[in-house]
Amino acid sequence: MPNSGYPETRSFIAEQLRQETGLPFTEDHIVMSVGAAGGLNVLLKAILNEGEKVIVPSPYFVEFQFYIANHGGRIVLVDTRDDFSLDVEAIARAIDEETRAILINSPNNPTGVVYSEEELRELGEVLKEKSRGREKPLYLISDDTYKTLVYNGRPPLNVFNFYEATVSVFSYSKSLNIPGERIGYVAINPLFSGAGELMDALTFTTRILGFVNAPALMQRLIPLAGYDQVEIKNYQRKRDLLYEALTEFGYEVVKPGGAFYMFPKTPIEDDVAFVADLQRNFHILTVPGRGFGRGGHFRISYCVEMEVIERSLEGFREAAKKYGLY
Repeated sequence: MPNSGYPETRSFIAEQLRQETGLPFTEDHIVMSVGAAGGLNVLLKAILNEGEKVIVPSPYFVEFQFYIANHGGRIVLVDTRDDFSLDVEAIARAIDEETRAILINSPNNPTGVVYSEEELRELGEVLKEKSRGREKPLYLISDDTYKTLVYNGRPPLNVFNFYEATVSVFSYSKSLNIPGERIGYVAINPLFSGAGELMDALTFTTRILGFVNAPALMQRLIPLAGYDQVEIKNYQRKRDLLYEALTEFGYEVVKPGGAFYMFPKTPIEDDVAFVADLQRNFHILTVPGRGFGRGGHFRISYCVEMEVIERSLEGFREAAKKYGLY
């Protein structure tokens, strides 16, 4: 097996991406990876030099900072707006000569927000402008782990349309509901002039980081799974129940457009104290927002049975009463 993965599996994925994007993907734009985490580490190892920066909109998946640091990079956090949409002007101001990449994640963990086509187009225009005169590419990295988990029948956005030096990282653990199975891929925009060189670098870093290859058995299974994916309507029903209840109880929360996370404001400033109170006195397990770069919030994961969500509502109501929301 080539270190980039079985050619037939990569060809299958390339065909899927051709259908999704209309772009001329081939197996030579795909590297199989050990999940999205493996894919991001392989990619960052390939592109980063010591001390170079990666801009990440915040709130963000906390492990990004470690992936970047693994390869000598420095994370630069840029706050999103109050509704967790991209603040493209702030991103533009943060880009300097040491910036090597912008790493986005949509649908987002922890907020569930899906970035709009307008936001991504604006970001693409900024990156085109900031790339002029640079010796090395300025990359847009899209962590597309949750791209198939989008609500209301909305199709996944084609991130490749907005900027040529775009790389997508994907994991099947969410789309096929197989958490713990580490299988994914890195896809390079076929319109990117440096695609061949980056493909060689990814294949090399896959080997030297000790992955060597993505799991062989799982690679064989991906074409057999075809276009199957988890039933998104089940997640949407859970989102709707939880969102309607929380807003009724007085919590401030942005309605998620995808994934299976919700990120309400805490009724007190100390999100750690509130989360501890929810767990200790109301038997609800959540995560403090400061761990995702935005204090004063808490993350709820609703990838649980519907009855678990239903049982939690009384606790959320009583907590709201305790803190004067309801």
